[in-house]
Amino acid sequence: MSFFEALGAAFKGSAPAERPQLARPFASPWLFADGASGALAYEYRSAVGRAYLDNPVAQRAVRMVAEGVASAPLKIPDDDLRRLVTATSAGQSLLETLAAQVLLHGNAYVQIIKDASNRPVELFALRPERLSIEPGGDGWPVAYRYRVGDTQVTIPIEDDAQYPNIVHIRTFHPGDDHYGAGCLSAANEAVAIHNAAANWNRVLLENAARPSGALVYDAGDGAALTSDQFERLKAELAAAFQGANNAGRPMLLEGGLKWQSLSMSPADMDFATLKSAAARDISLAFGVPPMLLGLPGDNTYSNYKEANRALWRLTLLPLAGKVLTAIAEGLSPWFPDIEMNVDLDRVPALSEDREKQWSQLNDAKFLTDAEKRAMLGLPPLAPADAPSEESEKEAKR
Repeated sequence: MSFFEALGAAFKGSAPAERPQLARPFASPWLFADGASGALAYEYRSAVGRAYLDNPVAQRAVRMVAEGVASAPLKIPDDDLRRLVTATSAGQSLLETLAAQVLLHGNAYVQIIKDASNRPVELFALRPERLSIEPGGDGWPVAYRYRVGDTQVTIPIEDDAQYPNIVHIRTFHPGDDHYGAGCLSAANEAVAIHNAAANWNRVLLENAARPSGALVYDAGDGAALTSDQFERLKAELAAAFQGANNAGRPMLLEGGLKWQSLSMSPADMDFATLKSAAARDISLAFGVPPMLLGLPGDNTYSNYKEANRALWRLTLLPLAGKVLTAIAEGLSPWFPDIEMNVDLDRVPALSEDREKQWSQLNDAKFLTDAEKRAMLGLPPLAPADAPSEESEKEAKR
């Protein structure tokens, strides 16, 4: 430990214990390619283009999760902290951007912008594919490198006062010490299959969903078409009869040529099943029930309500908790002992669960009002408003 590190540790408390060694892999987890298995090479920027920009299922799944996290009612006791978290920066919502980045990339970075008095005044979500972690001699991060084109900026982990500059939010990755694994890497193949099936269907529609037929040359005298005649005939067919603008145009045939209509079997044309299976894999990777994305299934009203509740319980609340906890931990030097949570009482999708809990506690006559309020997470009543023990016993009778 250097002199300045020891001096800073003396002001902040006791010296830190010896950390275990960390190692960074040769390639980050979102820039690997498995060429031996025949899978598509995964690269984050092109994968985002194929998924979020070109695929309707993946984009809707990501938007549903990110906008759901951003719209969740928050329980933040400090007004200054609430303004920091809910304020927009450069036109973007902080929680929505962070949720989308964690979902797609597996990593999100929040830069803490401070004023002259070293107080945080803005939280800005950095593009995760532009950041890389610079490890120290023991493998632990010491700085972040932010690269835009040919410009590179090095941001230390902490400032001169040993307050954090960047909050790193990451998902679990079993094979990497520094980066998380995003859902997009798991959904990449399903997105490619869904896009390929959609492109195949589009091409089929442009060709009337089947090869319309074939020109058969009847060589009565045994003479076959020459190469020049074959190429000229193929070029004339492509120019005059292919494409949507030439649909239904009559064909004039010369001697020795006859038209034979062709058709394809439904099994050869059925890509709907393939698209549906790929769409379900995409929704599974992003944690969104398929029926909420409009995919075929048991789309009854009762199932829709259960799916909406499952989306909140299994996807939105855990992701929102991860993001809010990481931000609260990063801002703890300025806002100590502050917790940020989602206010479950104000989530419409969970109203039935809350109603059942209230009903069960109301029927529990062996509990006092103070115990019921504590179980519901409500603050205790003021002494003047609190009921006496005699009144509670009378109410139980």
